[in-house]
Amino acid sequence: MPKLSRRSCLELMQGLLAVCLLSMTLATPALAGGSDKKVGTPTYSSRNYDYYLTGSADNQAPPAPTTPMSVLMGGGTDVDAAFMAMIAKARGAGNTPIDVVVIRASGADGYNDYLYQMGGVDSVETLVVKTREGANDANVQRIVAGADLLFIAGGDQWDYINLWKGTALDQAVQGLIGRKVPVGGTSAGLAVLAQFDFSAQNDTITSAQALSNPYDRRLTLDRGFITSVPGLGNTIADAHLVTRDRMGRLMTFLARIIKDAWVARPDDARGIGVDEQTAVVVDDGVGTVMGNGAAYFLRPSIAATTIQPKTPLTFSSVRVDRLRAQEGTMDLRNWSRSINVAPYWLDVIGGVLTSSGANGSVY
Repeated sequence: MPKLSRRSCLELMQGLLAVCLLSMTLATPALAGGSDKKVGTPTYSSRNYDYYLTGSADNQAPPAPTTPMSVLMGGGTDVDAAFMAMIAKARGAGNTPIDVVVIRASGADGYNDYLYQMGGVDSVETLVVKTREGANDANVQRIVAGADLLFIAGGDQWDYINLWKGTALDQAVQGLIGRKVPVGGTSAGLAVLAQFDFSAQNDTITSAQALSNPYDRRLTLDRGFITSVPGLGNTIADAHLVTRDRMGRLMTFLARIIKDAWVARPDDARGIGVDEQTAVVVDDGVGTVMGNGAAYFLRPSIAATTIQPKTPLTFSSVRVDRLRAQEGTMDLRNWSRSINVAPYWLDVIGGVLTSSGANGSVY
């Protein structure tokens, strides 16, 4: 093989780099998803909140939908189809361009261009609400109250609960839910949409830690923030489920909810776990899975037999329905699925999680 000159080697490397960049471009979806990154300059910035506007400042005010929609997005890459479903719901039959509002406690305007480019959107407004004063600001309340679609970005759910719970912002969100405005959230935003929340007040907790001690100081639950999303009553939700191996902690959350008498009966408790790159779109109480992964719908039948501080959990007979895209729907009003697929069952014995599923997998 002839020896290449230095210039020939450089040209070969440049050619290979061009091919790699072309391959990456072809592999990239048309919509890249939102992010925490700052794209533009805030339209307004203060110690209490930052405000970013993309599009028109005018309020289009389409008619409110006649039925509710919520979206539980499991983190990672956003699911374009789930956002498009919310936009279509908000626009309604009249196809009026809508005003999207994104709220978060950190980050910036990474969702603005992504959502604006989907079409049918008149504006995207991001509020980074950093203090309780900001959450009680009249302008923040006005902007949120004027949303035709609300999305809660990822971050730290304790920031949301600590800074927003009981504020004017909280009241505005509840008002949107009452008007059947589509609402959604990803990661930490998902975690606060169900009636019961893992608050992460004392940092996160792993499945192993939760199963070994259901009253670990890091296992903090809340039931006072965003409690009225249709279809999510008596429910706790968790994101990144498979990627971060969170089934064990979701089981422990359910055991605690029952033990602490947050539900009337054990089989009233519900759990929803959503993996990354996956979303559950709940349209008038019926959940459809979109994206690349699966969603897991958990329903206990009995209370935990051993649940006390510093003692491994024992909690049996929890039914799991696993749904992927194109595998039917889950009616959250009566916890039934449209396609007759056998569920599997999870048990925790002495802090060890086992499954009746294929090959003993909990997923």
